[in-house]
Amino acid sequence: MIPNQWYVVLDSDQVRAGRPIGVTRLGERLVFWRDQAGRVACLRDQCVHRGAALSAGRTLGDHIQCPFHGLEYDATGRCRFIPCNGKSAAVPEQFRVAGYPTREAHGYIYIWWGEARAELPEPPFFEDIDSSFVYGRVYDPWATHYSRAIENQLDVAHLPFVHYNTIGRGNRTLVDGPLARIDDKGITVWTHNRIDDGSRALRADELPEPHVQFRIEYLFPNLWQNHITESTRIVIAFVPVDDEHTILYLRYYQNNVRVSLLGRLVSQLGARASLIIAHQDRRVVVTQQPKPSALRSGEKLVQADGPILMYRRRRQELIDAARHSAGS
Repeated sequence: MIPNQWYVVLDSDQVRAGRPIGVTRLGERLVFWRDQAGRVACLRDQCVHRGAALSAGRTLGDHIQCPFHGLEYDATGRCRFIPCNGKSAAVPEQFRVAGYPTREAHGYIYIWWGEARAELPEPPFFEDIDSSFVYGRVYDPWATHYSRAIENQLDVAHLPFVHYNTIGRGNRTLVDGPLARIDDKGITVWTHNRIDDGSRALRADELPEPHVQFRIEYLFPNLWQNHITESTRIVIAFVPVDDEHTILYLRYYQNNVRVSLLGRLVSQLGARASLIIAHQDRRVVVTQQPKPSALRSGEKLVQADGPILMYRRRRQELIDAARHSAGS
């Protein structure tokens, strides 16, 4: 994982008032709950006393209570009450569970996975998706590392093979470029696939500047958008479970039909249709070895893999920068 990033880990409505939820995210068992004001808290799902899962307990006001011996923790992870010691007893400082800062935005719950900071940046999202859009959603578990799932969505050469009967129809196997741009937030890719007529594939610097609406956008660390048209988008949050499992939180956004019930129905049908295409990808991606990708993996890349190499380089730079910051 890339440290010092906001990761999408859940949809907002998966954490309900009065009902803690335990999930595995980023290789850790975590518990989420809401306080009396509706704010989401996140701690490691393990009581420091005897190791019981806090997610099996309940919320009491702003605290979460361990189901085993009733210890109560606040949103910072500090234990505030040990019942067997009595209400008047001080709680030792070492009775503390590690936790993560949370933010709720865009219908997601994010956690800050990294070093503590006085001020944290805003969680990432796509600036061109506003409140006029209605979305439908599906969840899709993949038995692979989240980095492999992300790379698949930056891969323009697989389309005529993996999606030969859906979005890759037409046998456009020759890849010009592709044209890709990277900045501090992420990567944007424009596809230039065509039928192989015997001519060579053009380099990215030989392609004209992009003018089409269709493009792929990726935001570090785990958000991706297929910008199909100004009114139709597919957004995926690649939610890391552990080194071998990822859940795709797939949303189909549209603002052509905004009438409440009908708009949601159209969006949900779009999400279901997108799942068919995602499953074509999943069938192949889960076979890749090793599960996580890496900048120096021994794979033999080709010109069409330019966006993937761009992703790997930037990902490694962010990991190295986080390590350097932690060691300084």
